[in-house]
Amino acid sequence: MFIQPWDAGLDDAEWQTWIADGHDFGHLCVNGLPGAAPVVVPTHFVGDGNRLLIHLARPNPVWKAIEHDPNVTFDVSGDYAFIPGTWRAAPGVPPTDGVPTSYYAAVQFTCRARVIDDPQAKAELLRRQLAHFQPGGDHAPVEVDQPPYGRMLPGIRGLELDVVEVRAKFKYDNQKPVELRTTVADRLTERGEGLDVPTARQQLRRVDRIGTWKP
Repeated sequence: MFIQPWDAGLDDAEWQTWIADGHDFGHLCVNGLPGAAPVVVPTHFVGDGNRLLIHLARPNPVWKAIEHDPNVTFDVSGDYAFIPGTWRAAPGVPPTDGVPTSYYAAVQFTCRARVIDDPQAKAELLRRQLAHFQPGGDHAPVEVDQPPYGRMLPGIRGLELDVVEVRAKFKYDNQKPVELRTTVADRLTERGEGLDVPTARQQLRRVDRIGTWKP
């Protein structure tokens, strides 16, 4: 992921807060086997300190790829929108001469994967995931010897991704004047399509934190 200096995460707290704010779905990217394309798996995940926890079906082709190379990338992206060129034209320039762009936030975790096959360890992983996604506890106990999860555990494998590096990008025209960026945020809110509104929130948040980026 190419990151311009003005789009880089300002500190660890910025990307950590963004991830914690409901961004718990991403793509596991594995190098794959020689001569084969990389394997990419969309999945939910749970952060656990310096680890990411996921589980996948046992027939998933990702397992052979991980056995070949346990070095993986987990990518999370969101709060994205297409910005028309007419919104970005500089003062005095015809709007049609403006250049369009994309806004988005992305966090990429470089990790080393460890496969979990022990039934008790898999049950504990599922408990951690359910505590995150169903915090009300409205589910059956996850026990190795009790239905419904006990009989389903053999059909899954767990993955513990030890995070080696984190790279964060918040691409919201941070190098542009504040006036242009606030105007774009207003237009995003007015358009209100797809992820326009959360994209506008991210842009205004960055305006509040850094104003216009300076080297």
